[in-house]
Amino acid sequence: MTSSTTQTAAPLPYATLLAFTRYVGRTGPAKATFVGGLRRQRESRSGFNPHGQLVKALKADIQFRTGGTHLARVVDEVKPRWRPLYGALVPGAAAYLDSLGDLRAVELTRVRDALAMVGGLPVKINPHLGLRYDDGRAEAVRLHLDEEPPGAEALLATLHLMARHMDQVLPGAEPVVVDVRRGRVHRPAPDVRADRVERWLAGEAAAFSAIWGATA
Repeated sequence: MTSSTTQTAAPLPYATLLAFTRYVGRTGPAKATFVGGLRRQRESRSGFNPHGQLVKALKADIQFRTGGTHLARVVDEVKPRWRPLYGALVPGAAAYLDSLGDLRAVELTRVRDALAMVGGLPVKINPHLGLRYDDGRAEAVRLHLDEEPPGAEALLATLHLMARHMDQVLPGAEPVVVDVRRGRVHRPAPDVRADRVERWLAGEAAAFSAIWGATA
C-alpha cells in the first residue's frame, strides 16, 4: 500500500455506545446529518469530552463515601467555560448520589469496555461506573448527561447492548441508565423481546454504515 493510498483510505464505520444510541434516537434527515458529523470528526480526530471531571468527582464521592464533597468542589475546579454546564449537572449528580442510600453499603467497582458487533457495525460499550451493594446486587451504570432526556429508542438500545455484553462489562450486574439532569434511573423493562430488539438494531446499524459510506 502506498503512502497516498494510506492517506486517502476511508475510515471504517465505528461508533461508541453514546454515538450509536444518539443515532437511533433520531429520525429522517437528522440521521444522515448526525452520521456525517461523526465521520468528519473521526477524520479530523477532533472531539473533547467535557464531562470527565464530573464523572471523576461522582466516583470519588462514592469510593471515599464523602457525601457529595467532590461534586460540590468540581464546579469551581473546571475551566470557566464549562462552569454553566457543571452548574446544571452537579445538582442531579448529587441527587443520584443521595439515592444510593448509605454509601457504606455501596462499593465502587471496576467495569470493562466491550466491543459489540451490531450487524456489521462495531460499537464500543463503555459504562461510566460499576457498583456493588452489600445485598449482592451489582449495577453497570451509564450516565446520560445531555440537556434533553433520553428517548425511548436510545434507552432501549443502551440497556440492551449493555446487558448483551454484561459478562465482559461486569459479570452478574444489571444495566442502568441514569438521566443525571432529571435524577431518573432507568432499568430494563421485563417484557422486552430481545430477539426483536436485535433485529431492529441490526437494521439501524446497516443504515448507519450505509450513510457513513455515502458521506465519503
